[in-house]
Amino acid sequence: MLEMTMYHYTECGLDNVWLANGYNEIDTAYGKAYSVTAADELLREIAVQVAHKPGRLTGKEFRFLRVHLRLSQAAMAKVQGVSEQNVSLWERHGKVPRANDTLLRFYFFAHAAGDETVRSAFDRIMTVERLVRQKIVATSGRKGWKFKVEETKEDSGEQAVEV
Repeated sequence: MLEMTMYHYTECGLDNVWLANGYNEIDTAYGKAYSVTAADELLREIAVQVAHKPGRLTGKEFRFLRVHLRLSQAAMAKVQGVSEQNVSLWERHGKVPRANDTLLRFYFFAHAAGDETVRSAFDRIMTVERLVRQKIVATSGRKGWKFKVEETKEDSGEQAVEV
């Protein structure tokens, strides 16, 4: 009997995903490496499977869906009406309250269905989240005022974003 080898795909952030195929094993100077075919599509499909899962989401699954929606913990906290610490605790310890589990799934399904209202709400939340620390620099010129928003992030220094 031929035994099928599968790849334990932990890079997605979940412990329970195994790939039967759709990956290549590569020998490198540092050991074996794996390349996943159509990784973006795979991650989308994993997100759909997680969101359809019966029962409550684990902390890792909650984080997976949050990251898939491209929301920071702070933004998710705002959307959920809780503190950022709550989101962090749920993701680390896996005890997601039922209402917050349901709300995240609702956001996910609305976003996946292309609901523009939900998408624009998420975009606005993330824009506000990115621009919490900013200064607006106004420059007068022959054609009127020009504005530049300089965004300061704690972890990456200052960035200038032209508006």
